[in-house]
Amino acid sequence: MAMGRGGPAEPVVMTSSPDVAGLLELSRSGRHAASDYVEDAVFARVHTVGARRCGGGFAATPLTSNVEAAAAVAAGLSPDLVLFEGSGTVLPPVQTRRRILVVGGGQCPERVLGYAGAYRVLVSDLVVLTLADPHLDVRPLRQAIEQVREVPLIAAALRPRPVSDITGRRVAFFTTASAAAVPGMVEHLTTSYGARVVHASTALADRGRLGAELREVDAEVFLVELKAAAIDMVAEHAERRGAPVVLCDTQVVSLPGEPCLDQALLDLGQEAVAS
Repeated sequence: MAMGRGGPAEPVVMTSSPDVAGLLELSRSGRHAASDYVEDAVFARVHTVGARRCGGGFAATPLTSNVEAAAAVAAGLSPDLVLFEGSGTVLPPVQTRRRILVVGGGQCPERVLGYAGAYRVLVSDLVVLTLADPHLDVRPLRQAIEQVREVPLIAAALRPRPVSDITGRRVAFFTTASAAAVPGMVEHLTTSYGARVVHASTALADRGRLGAELREVDAEVFLVELKAAAIDMVAEHAERRGAPVVLCDTQVVSLPGEPCLDQALLDLGQEAVAS
């Protein structure tokens, strides 16, 4: 179950994993085809429930949301396990058996632990430091978190992962990542997937700038994260051009010397089911 600022007004269940054509159809029907629950369904290929939240107050609570109703919908599907996805710094307003805190590893300790940041650490069973640049020194942040509480902590790199082959293709890449993260992402697409990246944009959530860039892009393939204006702008533009769209997932990989993130997540899931 995923909540978000772009979530539906009423809880929505998605039981399929739509392709780009299906996402375009969804967008043209008036729904947000890059909402978090849609992204989860496409890449994780599990049943998802979409919910909406507005605002965020003390201790990461939303001002208003329909998460409780969405949680009831999720429970009605009779799953073995329900994953509740937060939105920004806001926690889903439901009681869960285990919690995972995701922290941008490039931030300073004061920003991470300020305001109600320490509270998030105190209520979490695992902390994941995500790094766009795997060479960043996270020791100060790690030490600051450990001073609040000794909690399992794993530093991991974020890497773009296209869902289709882009080897040798002239690629325009669209992301919501920061400009500082783009060189490493482009290098990974080049070395690991054989892409020829001719344009890399961080304007996916800036429609004015994105529209200007799309008018100038000359590429064979449009590679896009499923966020923000991915479908109603990038995919629509690519279809008019007759160019294919490839969706881009994000792979989270433990850094060398760190515990295995996949195993840690599986362990937490098993603990939640057993408790």
